[in-house]
Amino acid sequence: MSNRLADESSPYLLQHKDNPVDWYPWGEEALRRAREEERPILLSIGYSACHWCHVMERESFEDPDTAALMNERFVSIKLDREERPDLDSIYMEACQAMTGQGGWPLNVFLTPEQVPFFAGTYFPPDSRMGMPSWRSVLEAVASAWDERRDEIRAGGEQIVQRLRGGALLAPSEQPFDESVLDDVVEALRRVYDRANGGFGQAPKFPPASAIEFLLRRGETEMSAHTLRAMASGGMYDQVGGGFARYSVDPYWLVPHFEKMLYDNALLARAYLHGWQVTGEPLLRTVVEETLDWALREMRGPEGGFYSALDADSEGVEGKFYVWSVEEMRSALGDLPDADEAIAWFGATDRGNFEGSNIPVRGPGEPGRRGEWRRRLYDRRAQRVWPGLDDKRLTSWNALMISALADAGSVLERADYLDAARAAADFVLGDLRDGEGRLLRSWKDGRGRLNAYLEDHAFLLEALQSLYEATFEPRWFAEARTLADTMIARFADDANGGFFETSCDHEQLVARRKDLEDHPIPAGNSSAAYGLLRLAALTGEHEYTTRAESVLRLLHEFAPKHPQAFGHLLQALDFRLAQVKEVALVGDELRPLERVLRASFRPHLVIAGGEPDGVPLLEGREPVDGRATAYVCEQFLCRAPVTEPAELESLLA
Repeated sequence: MSNRLADESSPYLLQHKDNPVDWYPWGEEALRRAREEERPILLSIGYSACHWCHVMERESFEDPDTAALMNERFVSIKLDREERPDLDSIYMEACQAMTGQGGWPLNVFLTPEQVPFFAGTYFPPDSRMGMPSWRSVLEAVASAWDERRDEIRAGGEQIVQRLRGGALLAPSEQPFDESVLDDVVEALRRVYDRANGGFGQAPKFPPASAIEFLLRRGETEMSAHTLRAMASGGMYDQVGGGFARYSVDPYWLVPHFEKMLYDNALLARAYLHGWQVTGEPLLRTVVEETLDWALREMRGPEGGFYSALDADSEGVEGKFYVWSVEEMRSALGDLPDADEAIAWFGATDRGNFEGSNIPVRGPGEPGRRGEWRRRLYDRRAQRVWPGLDDKRLTSWNALMISALADAGSVLERADYLDAARAAADFVLGDLRDGEGRLLRSWKDGRGRLNAYLEDHAFLLEALQSLYEATFEPRWFAEARTLADTMIARFADDANGGFFETSCDHEQLVARRKDLEDHPIPAGNSSAAYGLLRLAALTGEHEYTTRAESVLRLLHEFAPKHPQAFGHLLQALDFRLAQVKEVALVGDELRPLERVLRASFRPHLVIAGGEPDGVPLLEGREPVDGRATAYVCEQFLCRAPVTEPAELESLLA
């Protein structure tokens, strides 16, 4: 018999619908029951591709005796962290404050007023390795609630204040200082892994935002080495393309095998910009293989992109992705260079992962690599696939739109631009409510949940990227409307910056600000960067002011923690740069476009084609009927040019 999760759309919640636990989704029904019965709430948070979430479900949530204890003593709520980042951030903050660490599954015990009083992550079914058993935790928390309820509640207001986190920050009056950006490069150099690339030791997450910042500052040693290292290890899927979520070792060899849409969107852009800077063919190859993977395996029929592929298949982490030598040889069939292929992928009889082989990248670029990959991919496709989280999230789709738009324009891949347009049409159409407001999540033909700051901010950046890639004015118009909506519904007029939730959102125990760029950009960082770019295209001073209000909260603090604020530092870099605005008018713009797109130009905004409400294009006319470029700074323009070489010289 299914529980209350059977009516939900989240794949993660549906995974738990047949548990004997009387799970509720987050909502008034569960919260009212907790208030009326004076029961503590057990809030269990995870996501569909989370390996240890699956483990805890098998060990504890599927056990009838454990479920009976949970049902007797608690109101149990299951939450998909990807659908509700607002609640996840509140209670992850609580867990980290209480235990010094965090992660998923996240299990938090709340008062009926939603105030946390005990938290932890994974608990085994039996006590081991210093961890208490899940049943003992349940019994201890239930006893504490029965015996010390008033004491638990007494500290609630202090806890709530702490949970406001970054919303308590006041803006700095100190001026922005470009020299700190050079200090950030040196700070990253101090934690740089010279042997293996990346920053720090295991586990290693792909540092897309830090790499983007370094490329903007003209640094290529750390950034290019890290890009090459990640592309050569097992964290990159050498057979199918795309990246796993992180590496469990310092070498980028053994991944945590889940594949997330957001990682691949961010990394595709980082590799694209790395290729523009260095010209290394490997980096371009990774861009195209990653985006081709996303189009092949992660795109729904309506044009939106799925969220994730699970780490597990047939209950075993990584089983889908690993090989024995015999399996490889069988898949490669009668190829005369089968042994060369097996050696190039690093496969041995001993294996590099629990007796099996995670393919890695060998030296050089063999001429038949494409055929090797095709045969291995076709054989692998016959296996039992990992679980697919097929909900579409606005913010993650926006990241992929940005990646496709940038890559499509730079690499002149019309299929990427078409996919970006289709995804943008889907988000702007299907992920809106009846009043035109953005929604967070879509599945099975239905959009749901209020959108968050990150949904608005990421989409603002994506629409601008799509406009600059296509010069279609509709994307610019949508971006401007979205920016105005974001300011109206999320801005903090008192301290600056933006709240994570809108002014008309469900009232939670705390209203927070999304500030740290890990593992994806924070909503505030993205809002600042998007508004600065929009200001450069429109000349609208309020966009600059709102963006600077974000920077004033963090510009002194962020340089001391560059790995946590990589996207914000990109926004600060843009704010301090001499940004050029380029307007292209006339027919046959492609030769001039190629000049703009051939190099990585992070301090440039582009408008082109018909004016149609784009201020940078107003009053610009072709010279002698020829395609013409106007290069401007703060809307003051130099003499127009018509030759690509002339445009190149103005940008130097």
